[in-house]
Amino acid sequence: MNVIWFWVLTAMLAAYAILDGYDLGVGTLHVWLARTNEERRTLLNAIGPVWNGNEVWLIAAGGMMLPSFPRVYAAGFSGFYLALMVVLWLLILRGVSIEFRGQIDNRLWRALWDSGFGFGSSLLALLLGVALGNVVRGLPVGAAGYFQGTFALLLNPYSLLTGVLSWAILAWHGANYLRTKTEGSLLHKARKWSDRLFWFAAVLIVLATAATFAVRPSSGTTYRQHPLAFAFPLLTIAGLAAGYFCSARGRNKGAFRSSTATIAGLIGSAAASVYPNLLISTANPSYSLTIYNAASSPLALRASLFANLAGMLAVIVYSTYVHRTFRGKVRLSDHGY
Repeated sequence: MNVIWFWVLTAMLAAYAILDGYDLGVGTLHVWLARTNEERRTLLNAIGPVWNGNEVWLIAAGGMMLPSFPRVYAAGFSGFYLALMVVLWLLILRGVSIEFRGQIDNRLWRALWDSGFGFGSSLLALLLGVALGNVVRGLPVGAAGYFQGTFALLLNPYSLLTGVLSWAILAWHGANYLRTKTEGSLLHKARKWSDRLFWFAAVLIVLATAATFAVRPSSGTTYRQHPLAFAFPLLTIAGLAAGYFCSARGRNKGAFRSSTATIAGLIGSAAASVYPNLLISTANPSYSLTIYNAASSPLALRASLFANLAGMLAVIVYSTYVHRTFRGKVRLSDHGY
């Protein structure tokens, strides 16, 4: 059950990164890619029916960590408290910006909320990568299992590199999503941004991989012990190869699938590099929180797993229905599309 829960949480975080990732990518590109009010309305309408539902995966993953790995929940929320508050306010800023933008027909009013949407999306994409980088790198966890450090400690060179990688990957993912939802000049611009961000992301993936083995030479241990873990790096490589092929051939849906595969591969690779640890202690490896010493009782793990699977099944059904209902290109009308 401990192993199952580790990969269930990994899958939930991957689902969040993929689904809300293109929302964040669209927000990141919102100010730069779209110039006119009509273009920005098109971008917002492209994510309008799905953005709030996509965020459920992040909330669910954080919430299910409490019954499954309560010590990690306690250590993570104490160590990342300020960062989590910033993430919360950025999520609020994005939602408010989307909802308030069209309330007043005024150019300055729209510009204010467009800036808030772009800033919130960009910084959130960066901070999510910073958080993942710190999990891979390790944190100063003490003997009692609590974080011993400051917020500034989280902004180390490695985590900032993974933060920039997260920003680039999600922006590329957002551009690919827009390739499936837009037409005309917006589609042309989305393709241009997708091509540029692909190369930026590919270079950063190589740099981040090298940096990971530099800061944590033991990162490859899981791959040697469990060869099946190589499926994740291979998925990342396959996603990048498909991204290059689809960009060269102008295949819009294929480009979106390629960035989806790349994100899934990167999240899986990060999880495999720390397994069976959940929070690696840089103070003393014996203080690390693992899937065994940080877990709830077997009964709690089983009960919470069944409850989580039932809830996530409902979310999957709803999300599939909404995405299918609003599939296709965005065409503006007076009230929507």
